[in-house]
Amino acid sequence: MTCRSCEKVIERELFDIEGIDFVKADFLDEKLKVSFDNKIISKTEIIDYLEELGYPLNGKKISSLKEGLIYGLVPHIGCIGFIIASILGVTIAVEFFKPLLMNPWFFHILILLSFAFATISSVIYLKNHGALSIKGIKKKKSYLATMYVTTIGINLVLFLFVFPMLANLDTGSFATTSLAANEKVEGVANLEVVNGNENIAEKVITLQVDIPCPGHASLITNELKTIKGVTGVRFNFPNLFDVAFTGTKEEIMALDVFKTYSAKIVN
Repeated sequence: MTCRSCEKVIERELFDIEGIDFVKADFLDEKLKVSFDNKIISKTEIIDYLEELGYPLNGKKISSLKEGLIYGLVPHIGCIGFIIASILGVTIAVEFFKPLLMNPWFFHILILLSFAFATISSVIYLKNHGALSIKGIKKKKSYLATMYVTTIGINLVLFLFVFPMLANLDTGSFATTSLAANEKVEGVANLEVVNGNENIAEKVITLQVDIPCPGHASLITNELKTIKGVTGVRFNFPNLFDVAFTGTKEEIMALDVFKTYSAKIVN
């Protein structure tokens, strides 16, 4: 049974069957008490009829798991859209999230909001199903556990794994053979990279940026790419950014984003 209404359905349907004298269903205890005349109807027939109604004995709690998963995904619709847009190369998605990512506490706030959303949803769900009690919470533990793990767990996966990977979808000149062959660069290296018929002297520096979590990597890489002389950006966990450029270091370090998240050249 999924709610108090199921009790009434079972009691009404079974009581109308010939041979059944008494029916009492208990949603929270998951029990059904039936008094019947075994000369008219058997226990097996009653069980079969219950299954026809959609209430099998010892049924798997798949519905609770599904509901918990759905509720847990709801607050992440925006993040999921951001991921899809990033994969498709829609830069407007990054711009949309920029004001949020510029808040150093955004990740922590999101975790707290997710926890609050999960709690409010749980209370509403339990109340609607007549299970807002200790016994009800125990009965719906599969749903509650799935929703909390999904809601908060997805945030951790997004900010610690998915967003950092999105930051390296397009590494620019680091994807070319010239820079790929020079992954260990000490100081500032002059590398010749062929751009059409023109050779451009390219320099590489590594920045250490004080971002609150790897999920902010996309913000930094996109801001670096706005500089005309930057030809490639590659993120390395947890907060290192290799930058290939043809301009000056001063131009890179003058980015507004580094006023919020301080940066220093480490290589």
